[in-house]
Parts: sequence; structure tokens; C-alpha cells
Amino acid sequence: MTGSAIYVGEVVHQRHRPKRHRLRYRVFSILIDLDELPELDCLKYFGWDRRALFAFNSTDHGQGQGLREWATAQLREAGLPAPARIRLLCYPRILGYVFNPLSVWFCDDISGKPIATIYEVHNTFGERHTYVLPVGGKQEADKEFYVSPFIGLDCRYQFKIVPPEERVRIAINETEAGEPLLYAAFSGTRRDFTDANLLKLFFSHPLMTLKVTAGIHWEALRLLLKGVRVHGHVPKDEISAARSQRREADHVSEPVPLSRD
Repeated sequence: MTGSAIYVGEVVHQRHRPKRHRLRYRVFSILIDLDELPELDCLKYFGWDRRALFAFNSTDHGQGQGLREWATAQLREAGLPAPARIRLLCYPRILGYVFNPLSVWFCDDISGKPIATIYEVHNTFGERHTYVLPVGGKQEADKEFYVSPFIGLDCRYQFKIVPPEERVRIAINETEAGEPLLYAAFSGTRRDFTDANLLKLFFSHPLMTLKVTAGIHWEALRLLLKGVRVHGHVPKDEISAARSQRREADHVSEPVPLSRD
């Protein structure tokens, strides 16, 4: 298997304002070449849509549709051609549990040239949203999805990536009113996708996926203690409706609020 791999590294978050806050955690992600899932499923410690020490469940991504069909539809809606090769960078299920704050889809054409990147964002309310951005220019998007209770919705993302080869890097700069607000990044080094490496990671990063969720709540507590403002949860449907109202209101210069406390 040449497309699939394991990337071992760290996640870094740096909040710039109104209170400075930084975190750094050791993590690892798996890169799944969708065409190689049947081969990966033959491993002893990894399962595709079945119970295993490490697992990848199709229903964790792509709105429960067929993964290739879903990704192709996402590109089609963005006016982009169908991909020939699709790789997905995400956390695996460990002992049945996973939470993926961000899953990244790398979509290439038949020659291997990148077409687009799909950023699939999940929040702790069980919601998900995707940003489909073509490769070749700046990858930027207005924030359209509630993620953190400590950040409002009137923000913008700037994505910078180093595609997965010997190393991978996913970096996000989030701005508010044009000013830097938050920097987040994952950097990792490639390891072969083998039973031996999976078993080593089980002991070197015990219960990693559970620790991701625990870490989110621990950092939330730290931000609360620092007095950072809390923004109430806005369901995804309400955000979409508000965006539509804003577009209509732009014609008559009537702003529509997008966040609530």
C-alpha cells in the first residue's frame, strides 16, 4: 500500500486575543487512500466498518453516503471535475471511539495533480460542515459553522497545507475583522500503515482519541477561567438561514446578526 500512511506529530493552537492561550499535544492521524480500504481491512489491528483495535467507519465522514460518491458530489457542486484519487486524513477509532474536529480530503485527478481540498469540520454538538476549496490559489473561506464557544461566527479561515508525502502539514489562520485571532496546525511525519506501527502507537499514544475530547473540555475550562467571552451555540440550520438573509439584506443594506450570546 503506497497511498495510505500514518502521520505522527503534534497539534498546536495559538489564540492571539483577547487573552493569549496556547496548547500543544502529541497526536497521530491516518491517511486513507479510499482505493486501498479493502487491503487495509486485512490487517490484524485495523478494521474498515467493523470492530478492531483501530478502525475507520465510513459513517464518521461524508454524511453517511458512499465516501467516493460524496466527495465527487462535493466537487461537482463547487464546479470542479470528479477526482480520480481520494485520500482522507483523519483520526482513527481507537477501541471504538473517535472525535474528528477536522478531517481533510485530498482530491487528485488521474495524473495525480491536486484538484481540491475538502475540509470537513465537526463540532461537539454532532454537527458537521464542509469547505470545498480548489487547489492552485489561496484557500480561504468565511466561517459558516459553529465550532468553539469562545469564537464568534463573523470570522474567516485561511488554510495552508503541505500535502501528505514524507511529511504533512495542515495550518489554519482564523481572523476576525481582518485581525489574527487563532492559529491551529497539525504537523506529522510519515510511517508505514502496518500492524507493527499501529500496535506501537497504541502504547505510545494510549487512548488518544478519548484524550482529544478530554483535551477540548480541559482547554475550555482554562479559557473560562481566563474570562474569555462565551458565544452560545448556533445550530447549523440557523446559520445557513442567517447567511441567506444576509445575502438578501445586502441588497437593501440591512445587516443580519450571525451570533448570539
